[in-house]
Amino acid sequence: MKSLTFAVLCLASTTVLADVYKCIETDPNTGERKVTYTNDRRVKGCERLSADLPVSSVPSGNVPKAAAPSSAFPKVSDELQKQRDADRRKILEDELAAEQKALESARKALAEQEDVRYGNEKNYQKKLDRLKPYQDKVEQHERNVEALKKEIADL
Repeated sequence: MKSLTFAVLCLASTTVLADVYKCIETDPNTGERKVTYTNDRRVKGCERLSADLPVSSVPSGNVPKAAAPSSAFPKVSDELQKQRDADRRKILEDELAAEQKALESARKALAEQEDVRYGNEKNYQKKLDRLKPYQDKVEQHERNVEALKKEIADL
């Protein structure tokens, strides 16, 4: 019985069509016209659109194709592009070195904090809570190093 009810509801939902109304309002202060679409028939001053008209904001299939690149579009010579790639690699390698240094520093700080146990940390969870920011920092630097290595490998 439930499946029959569900099937009837599914069929009914696909066949129900709501009327769509186009409303044009004029702002009294600026005189600017604003077009809105609604399915609320209680709004005054709206025009009912025919059910045959498409009411989609998605453009139809007859969209003009993008223009081919013109000859005026700036091109970069191969030599200049190689120079740019080399500069980019150098910048990434510098960033990688700085990030590895920061990772080592974060690991050292975490190790120092792991060796310390304060008197108010009889509950082990308190120690874990205190170490969490240090662990997060190490993980962040590890992710950064990994991302930089991947970016350098993709060059």
